[in-house]
Amino acid sequence: MTDSRVIVRVPATSANLGPGFDSLGLALSLYDEIEASLFTPPSGQRVVEVSVEGEGFGELDLGDEHLVIQAVRKTFDRMNAPRPAGIRLHCRNRIPHARGLGSSSAAICAGILAARALAGMPYTAEDGTALGSERTADLSDEAVFALATEMEGHPDNVAPCLAGGLTVAWSDHGGVPHMVKLVPDANIRPVVLIPATRLSTETARGLLPKDVPHTDASFNAGRAALLIAALTRLPDRDLLLAGTEDRLHQDYRAPAMRRTADLVERLRAVGVPAVVSGAGPTILAFSTPDAQDLIAPEVGNDWHIQQMDVDQDGASVQFPETR
Repeated sequence: MTDSRVIVRVPATSANLGPGFDSLGLALSLYDEIEASLFTPPSGQRVVEVSVEGEGFGELDLGDEHLVIQAVRKTFDRMNAPRPAGIRLHCRNRIPHARGLGSSSAAICAGILAARALAGMPYTAEDGTALGSERTADLSDEAVFALATEMEGHPDNVAPCLAGGLTVAWSDHGGVPHMVKLVPDANIRPVVLIPATRLSTETARGLLPKDVPHTDASFNAGRAALLIAALTRLPDRDLLLAGTEDRLHQDYRAPAMRRTADLVERLRAVGVPAVVSGAGPTILAFSTPDAQDLIAPEVGNDWHIQQMDVDQDGASVQFPETR
């Protein structure tokens, strides 16, 4: 049987954006790309082959514990489709890991989208049964989002990864996630400041209190609304600076990333709308024409500064010719 093959490209994302804790997210023009294929291994065997280039090379598991493989298998199960006997995966990773740029969400979304596409192609199941192309994938876009949120634990990164642009995500009373996609003004230019150090999301979340003062919650609600207005109109540095203020998470997490917190404070003191990206320790700044020259003087040589665009399209799936 010929290989069934698909290529999925997924963008980096920045969540929270200051006041929008666990709800706001932005897709960025930095991408991971995976090539996934199903093949027929020797009779009676189940084979997983994973190769990695770029971020995570020499570090990531190359078998069943690889996050993309886990997402592929979970998606086949969710579609009630037999698991394939042979899975081959090649990852071209550019999104830094454990830096607050959505690398795990990107991997999860890539695996789910790859599996949904591959389930509609010919493949050999684990029990040796040959399944033809008449099988069609049974997973809606809404179900993809729900499964990605389930695996990631919250929707703020997976929403912009799938949809692109600026997203507002929430869960209803039944726990079902939803999102709205907005289009930021074309003159908004994100800049990410990436340190060499890493920080796990679990560590960062572990520093958050169970309760916060009502005044802080009210403050963030107003700032999140202001930020959406500021991002979707002609850039105004004063509005962006006020709209990125936060009282719910960044100060609590500062002890785990003191250099990040100090740099955010310095940037904001000179008028740059800067926030912790996701759980950190990367910093996201909004570079307006009158703020571009303010960033570099505050940043040391051990930070990687990268100007980006807002990715407007989100994850994409390509179907190359089968081999």
